[in-house]
Amino acid sequence: MTYQLTIHSVFERLESWYGDGLVIDAGLGIRRTYAEFCDRVRRLCTVLVDELGVAKGDRVATFSWNNVNHLELYWALPLVGAVLHTLNIRLFPEQVRWIVDHAEDKVILADPLLAADAPSPHVLFDDLDRLVEKAEPMRAFPPVGEHDPLGLAYTSGTTGDPKGVIATHRGTWTHAMGACMADSLAISESDRVMPIAPLFHAWGWGMPYASAMTGAEIVVHGRDTSADNIGSIIERERVTVAGAVPTIWKELLPLARAGKYDLSSLRLVFVGGSASPRSLIEAYRDLGINYTQVWGMTETGPIACVANPRRGVDDVLDYTGTITPGVEGRVVDGELQVRGPWIAEGYYRVSAFEDGWLPTGDMAEMEPNGLFRIVDRAKDLVKSGGEWISSVELEGLLLAHPDVRDCAVVGVRSRKWDERPVAVVVPESPGSAENGGVTLESLHEFLGTKVAKWWLPDEVVTVAEIPKTGVGKIDKKAIRNQLSHLELP
Repeated sequence: MTYQLTIHSVFERLESWYGDGLVIDAGLGIRRTYAEFCDRVRRLCTVLVDELGVAKGDRVATFSWNNVNHLELYWALPLVGAVLHTLNIRLFPEQVRWIVDHAEDKVILADPLLAADAPSPHVLFDDLDRLVEKAEPMRAFPPVGEHDPLGLAYTSGTTGDPKGVIATHRGTWTHAMGACMADSLAISESDRVMPIAPLFHAWGWGMPYASAMTGAEIVVHGRDTSADNIGSIIERERVTVAGAVPTIWKELLPLARAGKYDLSSLRLVFVGGSASPRSLIEAYRDLGINYTQVWGMTETGPIACVANPRRGVDDVLDYTGTITPGVEGRVVDGELQVRGPWIAEGYYRVSAFEDGWLPTGDMAEMEPNGLFRIVDRAKDLVKSGGEWISSVELEGLLLAHPDVRDCAVVGVRSRKWDERPVAVVVPESPGSAENGGVTLESLHEFLGTKVAKWWLPDEVVTVAEIPKTGVGKIDKKAIRNQLSHLELP
């Protein structure tokens, strides 16, 4: 049948069949059944249209941590045909204002905890709550088509101005179904899902919608992403599925090893944003936790690859994974390109991608069976003497060094070789650099049997913190600027 794939059908299924499921806001101490949650969403729809004048196609910005109010807007805005524009709260005020102006947001809805930082004018969630309490539930939603925009998210803009990525109803619906497939994340009604990745980053990796599709319960953690808080919530709420960048899991690992928190409820930890070092994956699997890499971008909806086991493949840890069913992938001139029903067609107010394929900017190698590995970001490869060195591979190996807490590898000008790799390292303890734990010699010794000799970094720079973008990725543009004074032989 010709059937419109809009988020409305997912919401109505959630409301009708899974009303006894829970939405848990661990930060605010709020527990609501899905029936209560959906009733509030319908009331919020009335408030958006009747009180704030929101109409179909309007971009409405959110400026918030992961909380239940933000989750309600994830539903209410697209249900009335508006576009959910999740602002990155970690950007500088000037960047946020540029994005708001570029998106032409009609309204900005803000978390009270961020009132001082939210762009003006804005409406606080507290004010919305008071209106919701008095509003009648919206029974009939405005007509919306599957190709209508549902969400808008801007990339971090490390190589220029941020770019707006549009998610359609059809793309969001199909991504949610894809995430529930057994060969993806296999999210089901028996799960309790915790999206630790920010809801303002690539729509919380699609978890609010994927959870709702099968009635999985959902937990949000508020503003505190410390290892202690995350570990405590997982133990207390018996979370079964959680997704976050590798940094979160690396900080939680020593607490889990020490038995401070019981993480036995977890059946799946899925990790994206940057490559996980093999040592971190193996450490969690030694604890009996399935730690699985995913790959994607805001432009890919976001999840387009999961590193699940493959028949006849002994060790998938050597790979980024397999393109998710429903998405196609190919490598052209070394670059990974993808297309599919939840891949963006182009950027907001910019033309569509050439030939209908998204150029990812990731250099990759793909096997005949579809397994592939990301070699590096095209702009982050180190070109030394006409040969390429993968900064991603070096970083993954260095993170396994016992005295390295965090690291980045960038290319620095070399008079002889064009570029040479430099390792920027955060020592595991403040004194480890002084006591010989992180020296160029120790890194060379550690890497000696793992990479070719000409891959070894020419220098090591110890720092207190690796610069990160607003979405938690290594900001290599900033690092290169900091090292711009260096010139190697």
